[in-house]
Amino acid sequence: MKSMRSDNIAVIVPAAGRGKRMGGQGNKLLLELAGTPVLIYTLKTMQDCPYINEIIIPASNEDIAVIKGLVSDYHLSKVTAVIEGGAERQDSVFQSLQAVSPDIEFVMVHDGARPLLRPGDLELFLEKTVDMDAAIMAVPLKDTIKKVDDQGWVLETPQRDKLRAVQTPQIFRRTLLEKVHKIAREETYYTTDDASLLEWRGYPVSVIEGSYENIKVTTPEDMLWAETILNRRKGEIPMKRAKTGLGYDVHALVEGRPLILGGVEIPHTKGLLGHSDADVLIHAVMDAILGACALGDIGKHFPDSDPQYRGISSKTLLAEVVRLIENEGYQLGNLDCIIIAQKPKVSPYIDQMRINLAEILRANIQSVSVKATTTEQLGFEGREEGISAQAIVCLIPV
Repeated sequence: MKSMRSDNIAVIVPAAGRGKRMGGQGNKLLLELAGTPVLIYTLKTMQDCPYINEIIIPASNEDIAVIKGLVSDYHLSKVTAVIEGGAERQDSVFQSLQAVSPDIEFVMVHDGARPLLRPGDLELFLEKTVDMDAAIMAVPLKDTIKKVDDQGWVLETPQRDKLRAVQTPQIFRRTLLEKVHKIAREETYYTTDDASLLEWRGYPVSVIEGSYENIKVTTPEDMLWAETILNRRKGEIPMKRAKTGLGYDVHALVEGRPLILGGVEIPHTKGLLGHSDADVLIHAVMDAILGACALGDIGKHFPDSDPQYRGISSKTLLAEVVRLIENEGYQLGNLDCIIIAQKPKVSPYIDQMRINLAEILRANIQSVSVKATTTEQLGFEGREEGISAQAIVCLIPV
């Protein structure tokens, strides 16, 4: 019969790093993530775990007062010691072991910079490791790994299904962890995590599968991703998906008007009739974009009954549509559109149209496609009574 996990565990939360890859902002664990210091997320998860009896935090001397203040402010009663850490993470863990209460049987180490460990995942990890002397949390690799030499040449490609990306928490029988740390200190042996010390001395280490969301916050990009995960968990924002929209517009050709297509004035005997500059291509693009976000159509936002839009450039209106979708949290993924006209020949102007659209849409020109076709003299376009345009867009979350 499997043993039950008791509450005889101390956890060491290293917090002495300076976060050099965070851009020189000081201790990354004290930076705010969605309004709360990174370290607090980690400590609250440990505080709320029924199996954890005490928490020890090794920190740099300059941060000890701040961390003690946070411990008090957030009522983290299981924190029994905030001590000065060592020069290396391994030194900090060794010094923290000296602060663990004598009756503690197991010691867990968890990075302060892993604030997204789910309470349920932590409890399951501790329950699965109840009879183990040493165990770590890890996830299968998604990428192929190459071993290279000093010149950058590939030496070998390890079999991916045998590899794991190691995370924390890592848990150890207290006497065993103290033993390998003392030997490492005597022999001045350093490695990257506590499990490696046991492996070095030939002790077996079990692997328990973790979660890909249990990320280590190391760079500014990690902070953004961590905040996205937190918001999704809170239900404040859903994970956004790409959206598509379809647009269509048509304008009659009349004499005495300039012909504007895609923001380009094209020499012709007739122009398009409309309240604005009647740029049928941009109007189709605007309708496609608005439709993708279910924001109505151009008539709703720019009614032809409003005098402020009389003769206005459609490029100005498109810029306003871009602002609307950015407020919705989207930007252009790609655009494909087509002009349907018997005359004039518009192909010489397509490159400039693409440039205009890409600039307003804040997109790479390779994401903007403009085509043109005739109707072989069929329909109103073929009779040169008007010009139509169609557009389809893909919008992606910002």
